[in-house]
Amino acid sequence: MFAIALRLTAVICLSVMFVMVRLASQRGVHVVESLFYRQALALPIVLVWVAMAGGLHSVRTRRIGVHASRMMLGLTGMLLNFLSYILLPPAEAATIGFTMPIFGTILSALILREATGIHRWSAVLIGFAGVLVMIRPDAGHFPLQGVAVAIAAAFATACVSLVLRELGRTEAAGVVVFWFTALSMIPLGIAMPFFAQAHDALTWGLLLLIGLFGGIAQLCLTAALRWAPVSVVLPMDYSAIIWTTLLGVAIGENWPMATTWIGATLIIASGLYIAWREHVRARQPAVSSAARHPG
Repeated sequence: MFAIALRLTAVICLSVMFVMVRLASQRGVHVVESLFYRQALALPIVLVWVAMAGGLHSVRTRRIGVHASRMMLGLTGMLLNFLSYILLPPAEAATIGFTMPIFGTILSALILREATGIHRWSAVLIGFAGVLVMIRPDAGHFPLQGVAVAIAAAFATACVSLVLRELGRTEAAGVVVFWFTALSMIPLGIAMPFFAQAHDALTWGLLLLIGLFGGIAQLCLTAALRWAPVSVVLPMDYSAIIWTTLLGVAIGENWPMATTWIGATLIIASGLYIAWREHVRARQPAVSSAARHPG
């Protein structure tokens, strides 16, 4: 229950962060600025967490190259996610983001050569059908550029998940979070002189909230996995459709159309089924081992 509460807190914080990004953009903030302050303001939170958890010496690593690759992929995914919430209403951006497990299944089959049966391929097709139902390309409800960016964001996030799976074999979660946050300041710091602007007090407040809620979300996501497996906490991620819808309405966005809810239902069902199949597949070797060694 503690892990579920942490994951739910993380999802709420992420929903707030993304809506703040949309509001900041409407006030003239460039997406690069939002990325910079998201990481810069989260870095002190991450440093305090690392210091309390294992000390700063615990972030030493021999895999700095892999961390750098994860940083570039993660930064690309974050940029695309921010842009998706700028270009699309929050509920629709969140819904398309739920396709990440679908892309994860495809990448695992193509790159990792994992066995993927008819069950998961069927879930993939259902998920993509949900996307088509939601966006209805013939109706022109949403800008296709925004839809393309949101799909690209989900794909990039799926790529990050594969790298994190590899890093997780040797690196603690705190090490991964620290190096992602710290290394990302290099390219963002180089880019900022070209995009930095003066802002009023309200806009600075939005940027502060982006960094604060983003940092808290990152820590809660990581901490949740210390108390429960992914299969237990993953369903909380889909509550984002509730929070982003409510926050969107609060800032003046229209209530999502019926097709959005139908598409979201199909996509969420697809993601949950994929997660369940992953859980069953992970248990099978353990059960087989126990049968061979009953003592």
